Amino acid sequence: MAARGYEEELDAERAHVAELYARLDAERARVRTEYDNALMGNGGNSGSLVERDTEVRSLGREVKRLDVADNGLCFGRLDAITGERSYIGRIGLYDKDDDYEPALLDWRAPAARPFYVATAANPEGMRRRRQFHTRGRRIVDYTDEVLGRPGDQERGDAALLAAVNAPRGEGMRDIVATIQAEQDRIIRLAHDGVLVIEGGPGTGKTVVALHRVAYLMYTQRERMERHGVLVVGPNPAFLNHIGRVLPSLGESDVVFTTTGGFVPGLVVTAEEQDPEAARVKGSLKFLEVLAAAVADRQTLPEEPLEVRMGGHDLLLGRDVVEWARQEARDSGLPHNEARSTFTEILTYVLTERAIARIGKGWLTRDNKDAWERTRRELLKELADDDSFTALVDRFWPRLTPASLLAGLYSSPERLRAAGADVGLLLRERGNAWTVSDVPLLDELVDLLGRDRADDAAAEAARDREAKFAEGVLGMLVERADMMDDEDHLIASDLVDASDLAERFEERDTRDLVERASADRDWTYRHVVVDEAQELSEMDWRVLMRRCPNRSFTVVGDLAQRRSPAGADSWGAVLDRYVPGRWVYRELTVNYRTPAEIMAVAASVLAGFAPSVRPPESVRSCGVPPWARRVPPEQVAEAVAEFTRAEAGREGTSVVIGPPDVPGAVAASETKGLEYDAVLVVEPERILADGDRGAAELYVALTRATQRLGVLHTAPLPESLSGLVEVEDPLTAR
Repeated sequence: MAARGYEEELDAERAHVAELYARLDAERARVRTEYDNALMGNGGNSGSLVERDTEVRSLGREVKRLDVADNGLCFGRLDAITGERSYIGRIGLYDKDDDYEPALLDWRAPAARPFYVATAANPEGMRRRRQFHTRGRRIVDYTDEVLGRPGDQERGDAALLAAVNAPRGEGMRDIVATIQAEQDRIIRLAHDGVLVIEGGPGTGKTVVALHRVAYLMYTQRERMERHGVLVVGPNPAFLNHIGRVLPSLGESDVVFTTTGGFVPGLVVTAEEQDPEAARVKGSLKFLEVLAAAVADRQTLPEEPLEVRMGGHDLLLGRDVVEWARQEARDSGLPHNEARSTFTEILTYVLTERAIARIGKGWLTRDNKDAWERTRRELLKELADDDSFTALVDRFWPRLTPASLLAGLYSSPERLRAAGADVGLLLRERGNAWTVSDVPLLDELVDLLGRDRADDAAAEAARDREAKFAEGVLGMLVERADMMDDEDHLIASDLVDASDLAERFEERDTRDLVERASADRDWTYRHVVVDEAQELSEMDWRVLMRRCPNRSFTVVGDLAQRRSPAGADSWGAVLDRYVPGRWVYRELTVNYRTPAEIMAVAASVLAGFAPSVRPPESVRSCGVPPWARRVPPEQVAEAVAEFTRAEAGREGTSVVIGPPDVPGAVAASETKGLEYDAVLVVEPERILADGDRGAAELYVALTRATQRLGVLHTAPLPESLSGLVEVEDPLTAR
């Protein structure tokens, strides 16, 4: 009966959260509609917009905090030697009936730190640490550690081992209840620049980085909350895997993307097929190619041009167009913005010549009014002349990043003019973009800029909306001045004019994540880069633009680098941008991969990176990794057999192999992920790709948390000789 009552109560609370989400969506839509009506003069109630917008944002925060409860708010208790008792949780709660004393300590609060660092020898003033084992919101068990006994173990590991041995679910879980001391030191590290966290497979570097973000958002809330955090991962599957960690800790102002998503509105997942092309495109030297490609589109006529103006045929020589081009280039403006300078020079020359023809003998600058009137008429004539516009387009065209780059790749002549390798980069127009192209498209946004005419129209629209927003605030303040109640909460208490103008400038009721994701020029207060060893120099250039204050958490493992455009060392990447402002920390303990599996992976690692020490596993699983040789025609059935067997077990599984293996995914698609069981198919074919292939095989082998099998059609590579050959894999489990 009690259990049924608990479930009913839980269902009711979840239904309440779902209802709040629906209400939040409806209120956002309502604010957007009312704002549009008020702006257009259609009777919208502008006086209520500030309060309504603030209520919506407050409701959003409430919903997100309630959602955290599904993960179990409280996970631990600290008993001090003074007799005081503190409960530790994912977020902080206060007792309003007890002078707002903490009822639940946020795990990031300084007072909660002993939960993670206290040991038997250094108890930090504590005598007991209790860890609750929960399923959802229900406590199913707990573990006690008595502190202050130097002869005892430094830290009990029952909760940790329970967590690492538990079957994997659909996504990464937070480790807030089992953070280890070495991890806690990194999470709380006081450093404002770039922190590099390096660690081998299974060391928890990703989840440590995410918890560090949650810690920074707690300790630097005011600095972080208006601009948020960007998390960059290696692939969409990885982002989906880690997507619940920060929300489970109460933090949601975070944008997740891959390097293929740097440009809003564009999501690219295809990799470059030619490693050399990836290396060339990823190099900063390609900036010279892009600049030359833009300059190549700023052309000159071979012969003088004829322009009809004011009833006269005028000649525009190559020398004038060259002068206009040089003035535009010397302006220092991006290409599209410099077009106005180019046009102004041509217009100046043409109007001077036309006036000289029209007013020959009588119209001079001494007759100022007549001269100016004639000049305005001629300027209007040029503005309305499609042939003149076509002339300008011919020699200084409006360009977009996509049109310029696609035109470059599809033209041998343009590639040669830009100093690029034709054989390497030439491709048919219309081919899909690759992830190597995305930072180039982003770079071209700055090289090309926007057209000044478009900017002027956008600026005028922004001014109109900002003035409207300021007017709304003024109305509310005037209304407040007529109130006698000093305790009445008014709009100016909730929001200032600049904040209001910023919100309504874009009629924005979207949350931070939605706004930041859609804005290429958005800047973040902090950026996390996972699998950072794979990023090219051009990728890093994009990220540095996104975070001007250079606050980064960089996560990676140089031994796992597979991209030819990736980093050989952290200094080579970071010294260019943050010399003296980056620090390095290493994680050495493997919490994911059992010792039996890590021994196999370590043999592969020694073959291509002999100087790298593999991480030390904290546990054994008791199941030896196995290998099975089958004829090529039986690979599909063997894979299906593995899949059927694992479907009947708790946890997750994956098949990793070449693209032509049915049901298999590439090793690169599993980076950062983990599975209870892994089957690696035809490792000899993976290794055929040299060091890149060896790195991929190392990644594949280290995804397993419990069981690893290898299916091969050719003799096993020497590096996998430690595997036990079996006839029936089911007997090896």
